[in-house]
Amino acid sequence: MKTIIEPFRIKSVEPLRMTTRDEREDKLRAAGFNVFHLHSADVLIDLLTDSGTGAMSSEQWAGIMRGDESYAGSPSYYRFRDRLREITGFEGILPTHQGRASERILFELLGGPGKVVPNNAHFDTTRANVEHSGARAIDLMIPEAREPRNRHPFKGNMDVAALERLIAEFGSDAVPAVMCTVTNNSGGGQPVSLENLRAIRAVCDRHGIPLFLDACRFAENAWFIKQREPGQGDRPVRAIVRDMFDLADGATISAKKDGMVNIGGVLLLRDPELLHRASDVLILTEGYVTYGGLAGRDLEAMAQGFEEVLHEDYLEYRVRSTQYLGDKLVAQGVPILEPPGGHAVYLDAKAFCPHIPVGEFPGQALTVALYREAGIRACEIGSVMFGGGGHEPPPMELVRLAIPRRVYTQSHIDYVIEAIVAVHRRASELRGLRIVEAPQVLRHFTARFEEM
Repeated sequence: MKTIIEPFRIKSVEPLRMTTRDEREDKLRAAGFNVFHLHSADVLIDLLTDSGTGAMSSEQWAGIMRGDESYAGSPSYYRFRDRLREITGFEGILPTHQGRASERILFELLGGPGKVVPNNAHFDTTRANVEHSGARAIDLMIPEAREPRNRHPFKGNMDVAALERLIAEFGSDAVPAVMCTVTNNSGGGQPVSLENLRAIRAVCDRHGIPLFLDACRFAENAWFIKQREPGQGDRPVRAIVRDMFDLADGATISAKKDGMVNIGGVLLLRDPELLHRASDVLILTEGYVTYGGLAGRDLEAMAQGFEEVLHEDYLEYRVRSTQYLGDKLVAQGVPILEPPGGHAVYLDAKAFCPHIPVGEFPGQALTVALYREAGIRACEIGSVMFGGGGHEPPPMELVRLAIPRRVYTQSHIDYVIEAIVAVHRRASELRGLRIVEAPQVLRHFTARFEEM
């Protein structure tokens, strides 16, 4: 069938507030032209992030009611733990309140001055936690990943030859871990192949370096492997997921993505000594090891969400509905990072606004224009997010349209398409911005701008 049908029924609805263009103009100015500062009630279609913004299922809400709030040893924890063990094969499983808490604990233990952490591409909080420890975060994307119109099936892959050169340059003792992000969020939501993961694992084994996954979207990555990698098409997603985790020594997971919940995270570890140290830090900063800063009801919702994300009818719908948005935009001549990712479509802001120089933040200008035009909130993935602080400008200037799970219908997406096409037709009218206020770290969250 050509029609993309949601594999669920809508049981509860929430009203959306319509705003006028004049109202949106006032809201933008009050927000310092940073859509993170907008009140969500003033946003019509919110594509800022897919992290924690999805709709939970009836079974997850049932788990919320079943949640046991015992401080230690709650049965909700054991249901969560057993589900993660079944899916990943890991014995060492620590709950955290979200993915960046897992990252903070990991790099507090592994990072430090003089250390280097390679990744296919660090996302914002991962990079920040690496660098907060004093270590250096280095991205090793394959060359095809930097070419927006290249439709390589696995643009999330790491450049394995570059990894070998990095280890030769710095020495294996300076590399406490190799990270690989699946799917590659800052590189356009692009997948990593099993072949590439095995090649990374082989390099790590030769040099005695542990391999960690940033596995926020592990199920979506596995679905792409099933669809695109030779020899994987007849295998169940669950088996491919297990292959991915079997290659890793640990993983950080934000359950707010493929855990299908509104809050929660996971830290997976194989090394018993590292697990012991991480447990001590968890108790100090998050909570006891059987709740990790979460309520028992959150653990129940996570346990159910990690099961539902592996349902293949859901994954087919998830990826096809994102592809629908991307394909419609390409058909209208809108430049995007191709092919569409699993959780988001990324507008190519450099090509969209060629008259705006990188120093005037074309991605930020485009996020402002989308809200001004139609009340759509998107996220800049470019020089605002990854520039400044001595960093080189990123290779691409992107605007991410991240689609919350099980929230919007096809008519919502059609509205988004119409709005983007309208903005594209008047792209020459868009103005760049300059920063008037910003913190030293993760400036995209709180910076304020003015239009040029």
